[in-house]
Amino acid sequence: LGSRRLASITPRDVQVLVNRWAETAKPRTVRRQYDTLRAILNAAVEVDLIGRSPCRRVKLPEFHTQPRPVLDAEGLARLAEAVGPEFGAMVYVGAVLGLRWGEVAGLRVGSVDFLGRRVTVAEQRTRGLGGHMITRLPKTDAGRRTLTAPSWLMDLLADHLRHRELTAATPGELVFVATGGEGLDYSHWRQRIWLPAVERAGFAGLQFHDLRRTAATALVVEGIDIKTAQTRLGHADPRTTLGVYAQATLRADTDAAERLGVHFHPPMDAGIRPA
Repeated sequence: LGSRRLASITPRDVQVLVNRWAETAKPRTVRRQYDTLRAILNAAVEVDLIGRSPCRRVKLPEFHTQPRPVLDAEGLARLAEAVGPEFGAMVYVGAVLGLRWGEVAGLRVGSVDFLGRRVTVAEQRTRGLGGHMITRLPKTDAGRRTLTAPSWLMDLLADHLRHRELTAATPGELVFVATGGEGLDYSHWRQRIWLPAVERAGFAGLQFHDLRRTAATALVVEGIDIKTAQTRLGHADPRTTLGVYAQATLRADTDAAERLGVHFHPPMDAGIRPA
């Protein structure tokens, strides 16, 4: 759109732009770029720079979401073993608490309350200027949260800290670090630790973020109310919890079939018999 005046941009201009993006980018990327443009133009409407947004009746390229893997207890154990003792606990923190990789890598000793069985997400490891890894606050208020953890997971974390010779006297130390003691770098960790481990465990293509999807799906399958699931996952919008992460599972589908069967079962005197 270059230096075009906002008021001169029409829906046709936006459609031409979207079509141009679609020639070189994937449908998901095009939609993300379009959402950004739409947000900018909606903001212009709100401050009366334009009377109406040109982002309307724009046809976007279709894309089909591919289901991601959801691990069970056996799969998690196999993956944790493949990752190794230094980082195996990261697998369970990601899958049981639903934390993002950056949130797991940003955990400090002081964020783990062993007596209260609670883990506080207060920082995360992410890329800063120049691509260098930094530890900073979560992006949103919803991302800053405290979660209750099962006792066995707390025991696993306690063993991990004992192995590193860390105690409550060092609350500022990161729970998970690289071999040299520095904070984790995602690219290095993924290449050296994660990718070889998922190959050994038989889960080629698995992403760390799939552990978060595993957590979301387990919350839904276990009947946890959506508000609690939303809070534990740190989502600002519950629609994200349901629409993006929770996947249908065979167990949930079978349970639904059984419940519906009971709900709609014909009376004994209805004269209905199987064919």
